[in-house]
Amino acid sequence: MAAALAALLLTGCSSGGASGGGTPRPGHHGAAAAAPSASARPADDTTCGKTPDSYRPAGTQPQPGHMPAGSTMAAIAARGRLIAGVDQNSYLFGYRNPLTGQLDGYEIELLKRISTALFGSPDRIQFRTITSAQRIPVLLQKQDPVDIVIDSMTVNCERWKSVAFSSDYMDAGQRVLVPKDSAATSIDDLGGKKVCAASGTTSIDTLTGLKDHPVVPVGVKDWTDCLMLMQLGQVDAVSTDDTILIGLQRQDPNTKLIGPRFTAEPHGIAMQPQQVDFVRFVNGVLEQMRQDGSLKKLAQDWLGDGATFGPPPAVYRD
Repeated sequence: MAAALAALLLTGCSSGGASGGGTPRPGHHGAAAAAPSASARPADDTTCGKTPDSYRPAGTQPQPGHMPAGSTMAAIAARGRLIAGVDQNSYLFGYRNPLTGQLDGYEIELLKRISTALFGSPDRIQFRTITSAQRIPVLLQKQDPVDIVIDSMTVNCERWKSVAFSSDYMDAGQRVLVPKDSAATSIDDLGGKKVCAASGTTSIDTLTGLKDHPVVPVGVKDWTDCLMLMQLGQVDAVSTDDTILIGLQRQDPNTKLIGPRFTAEPHGIAMQPQQVDFVRFVNGVLEQMRQDGSLKKLAQDWLGDGATFGPPPAVYRD
């Protein structure tokens, strides 16, 4: 019941909000931005898919209050806030803490570092809470798009056709979460069974494409919906990135992770495709965090000392 209540508390929130205050780390128990002429990777770029490559940081990182004139960053700074699309239902990554009402998690903390790099303050963020299926549309909509989306988003060629990605800030892979009393030991044991994933994700696409031991994919709005369906016995398993599954497992200790990864899921921060200067700026923030150890520490703080999900080395296409 406690786990079900936790899931209900998380899914019960639906609105965005201003940047919230910090909480203890659970890993240890609008003006339109300027549009530079460069664009995201062309759809016919034959190198796409070989590496999760992005755009190299552009020399010396500009300091808060001194963004290059005419840049996307200068336009965001002039507006006074960074508009970010985030999840509020992925425990440990982007979730609304039911005790404080504030957004919290690994990816929220990453956004605060980007805000600090832009403004000199971690709290100049306007959050817009979104579902997995909304991640690309909120960047591309003509009226009032977001500047940035960080929401456990896998970098792949198809998405590169629509948006531009940062370097890989965390590697993950698809696995399976089942009730503790399940006899299944891997995805291969779930042929013909109902397996839940969020709609609009690579996870649901992978489940749909399984050939050797096909499952019955069940698509839902949010990951906590999957957990609730499994708690109610309406699906047999949940399958997505193991990073997300760790959060679900901590919400309900009567579940377990099974089997090895059966996909590779590099995670990137998505931005509008024409704003390559902003991608380089964000990559500069991530590069600083790799070098000073704070990106690794962030993963350890939220996922525990044994976290093996990042940060991977950056790979650039230029």
